Amino acid sequence: MAGHSKWANIKHRKARQDKVRGKMWSKCSRAIIVAARQGGGDPDMNVTLRYAIDDAKAVNMPKDTIEKAIKKGTGELDGGVEYAPMRFEGYGPGGVAIIVDCLTDNVNRTAPEIRMVFDKYHGKLGVSGSVAFGFTQRGCLLVPREGVSEEAIFEKAIDAGAEDVQRSDEMWEIYTAPGDLHAVKSALEAADFAIESAEVTMIPGAAVECGGDAAERVMKLIDAIEDLDDVQKVYTNAQIADADLARLHGA
Repeated sequence: MAGHSKWANIKHRKARQDKVRGKMWSKCSRAIIVAARQGGGDPDMNVTLRYAIDDAKAVNMPKDTIEKAIKKGTGELDGGVEYAPMRFEGYGPGGVAIIVDCLTDNVNRTAPEIRMVFDKYHGKLGVSGSVAFGFTQRGCLLVPREGVSEEAIFEKAIDAGAEDVQRSDEMWEIYTAPGDLHAVKSALEAADFAIESAEVTMIPGAAVECGGDAAERVMKLIDAIEDLDDVQKVYTNAQIADADLARLHGA
């Protein structure tokens, strides 16, 4: 999710995910199974699997559960159902753009569920490509600012292949091309920088400011979408201030 800063949204998203950890593990397992099935079970050779594992670790998914999901994907264990990717694009209250990425075993179930949630929370689904043109896929890493100088983080990140380094209240936000995320992450870890978060995400070109009641309406829609079992990632160009995020998520 876009917002006042990348860190602001991740911080409050994590607080919410802690309350639904079992569901998050299920979503992560699904992503790992699909990635391993499509590109093999070696994360050093399968960048999609590597990112899926990183996401799983970020929500404290146990190592044996991760390994079991990889084996299901490679066929070493019974993988059960087949999952297919689906993307939905639409608008939320106030005209904010929303992209929803799913992995589903039943297209005829997922599409109506997504539409129902958009309708219930005063959003509107669009056609493919209707909002995605306003986003760019990029890698994003967050490094705590405490004890880390701008010169040090900038030099190491750029030398490793990062495109940009930005300052937020608590974090250094480092942006990369999607394929360079792992190389930059590895270089920063080797230099003993703490990595708070590392993910390939969708960054909006222009944000829509939402505050007060508008922020609440947008967050109700996003929370309802994220609660659906088939939903993996939700991206939006809503810019919601830290104070509103804290109020809405009880932080």
